[in-house]
Amino acid sequence: MPRRNKIALIGAGNIGGELAALCARNELGDVVLFDIPEKEGLAKGKALDLEQNGAVLGTDAAITGTSNWADCAGADVVIITAGVPRKPGMSRDDLLSINLKIIRNVGENLKKHCPDAFVIVVSNPLDVMVYELRRVTGFPGGKVVGMAGVLDAGRFQLFLAREAKVAVKDVRAMVLGGHGDTMVPVISYCTVDGIPVRQLIAADKLAAIVERTRNGGGEIVKLMGTSAYYAPASAAITMATSYLRDQKRLLPCAAQLNGEYGFEDLYLGVPVVIGGSGVEKVVTIELSADEKAMLDKSAAAVRELIEASKKL
Repeated sequence: MPRRNKIALIGAGNIGGELAALCARNELGDVVLFDIPEKEGLAKGKALDLEQNGAVLGTDAAITGTSNWADCAGADVVIITAGVPRKPGMSRDDLLSINLKIIRNVGENLKKHCPDAFVIVVSNPLDVMVYELRRVTGFPGGKVVGMAGVLDAGRFQLFLAREAKVAVKDVRAMVLGGHGDTMVPVISYCTVDGIPVRQLIAADKLAAIVERTRNGGGEIVKLMGTSAYYAPASAAITMATSYLRDQKRLLPCAAQLNGEYGFEDLYLGVPVVIGGSGVEKVVTIELSADEKAMLDKSAAAVRELIEASKKL
């Protein structure tokens, strides 16, 4: 008999709650909202609130709050937001030592309870966390990805649309590299309904938009004292939906590279096709010398953090 998909959300904080709400509204499947025992009440409370919200909206999804890993068993998709969020003055990299311990514990439990899941990592510093999660689990590289590029491209898309005074949905934006200050917004692949943005936006304005995109997360942290959660949740759900419904969306994600773009044994933001079997293809695009140099710099920064994580 057909069954509903099961989606396990590891971390019941701001992003976890929004993820659960989006899963329910889109009826992607039943949801398990997991957190540590000290926060089990929060997970259960959000789950109950969201089920009641579903009754009001007319959507149907079972939502369970728990601190028991056994409740996550057999999940089709796992989205990991567990970890300490950024605070004002903190970089994503400052979170490394704290969140590394958490992601390793999560990985060990995923091996035991969710061996066949498609896993999306949202926790920061993103590229290191997804690398470490795949290392600990031993899962196939195509079943473990990081959510970064969809969010960063969305921010870039918004800023471009506002400057060009066009509809956001007509803008196509591409961001590669690590999810941090060295990310690479690729202007040569950004268009407004097929028209290159360079024809619509002056060079100095584009340069300012690139910098704002790179600092997009920090801008929000400064304003509200913690990390963004609405847009990150929507970005992760876009990826999960493409997997669950075999949509084969081409999305920029932190994916395992095995020679693509000249990198080995590295997770880095690149365009990929996500379908029913996971990452079905890493898409290699042509980059200018300057763009490739920026991508190399970003990869080196990610590699440096990975090496640092091996000592912790």
